[in-house]
Order: sequence, then C-alpha cells, then structure tokens
Amino acid sequence: MRRKRSETHPAARTPQPSRRIHSEVPGKLPEQACCPGCGASYRKGRWTWKTAPADAYEHTCPACERIASGLAAGVVRLEGAFARSESDELIRLLRNIEERERGEHPLKRIMDIATDDAGIAVTVTDPSLAESFGRALRRAYEGRLEQAPKQSPEEGPVRILWERD
Repeated sequence: MRRKRSETHPAARTPQPSRRIHSEVPGKLPEQACCPGCGASYRKGRWTWKTAPADAYEHTCPACERIASGLAAGVVRLEGAFARSESDELIRLLRNIEERERGEHPLKRIMDIATDDAGIAVTVTDPSLAESFGRALRRAYEGRLEQAPKQSPEEGPVRILWERD
C-alpha cells in the first residue's frame, strides 16, 4: 500500500523526480572482463576470483597494472631491533593477512618485500591493505604506529611506519 502525501506538506506540491536506471556508470569497465596476468574476473562493477565466462575479453586488472608499473598505493616500514631480529615472523604475519584479504578482494596484494639495515619495507597495491598491516602489527606486537595524514591517490602512496625496539 502506498502512502499518500499530506496536502498541507510543502513537498506535496513539488513533482517527484523520475527514477533513472543507469545502464553504464562512467569510469567502469564493460561487463565480463578477465585479467590475463592473475586470472581475476570483472563482474557487476567489481573484480572477483570467480571464473570468467569463455566470451570475456581480456583487460589487465588495476593490481597487475600497479605491479607492472611499480607504483605502489601503500608503503609499510617496519623498523627497530625487533623488526630486524624477528623479520621472518613479521613477514609471515603480513603474508597471512594478505592471503586473507586477497581471498575476498583480488586488488589487495603485496608488490614487494625488501629488507635492509633499518628494517623491512613492504609495498602494496591497495592503501587499505597497508592500513590493515599497521593495525595487525600493533595488535600482535604493540610498538609505535605512525601514519602520514590521508592523501588523495594522486599525491602518492599511503605511508605507514611501525617501530618496536
């Protein structure tokens, strides 16, 4: 049963806008694409791990494009004596988080893990994955977590520093 507007309400005299159904949203890909690099498929405006249909066209996903270009969306630095001594354990933690996140979101991936004298640097394809790494490190091992103020993607990657001595 539909509600009837009150005749005295100011909105009663204004016409209702027509409801438009957008067939194509600007900036989105046409349906049924498949990434030749990782095998992810594009359906209903999202990249998923579901198998693409046989008639899907090939289109490189944003994560594979970032990996190929080397432009990270996030950088996580793990520094301090603890990071240097327990680097294997910390890397396993980050890999486990990535595996869990990537299972649901194909665009969340680790690009590179580099170790040096100061600690570990991890580059990722998605800024929220970098933030997840920082939260997990602080929960599991405490330490000090610093994140640069939020930026637009055009200004550069999200930078997170986790440190424990």
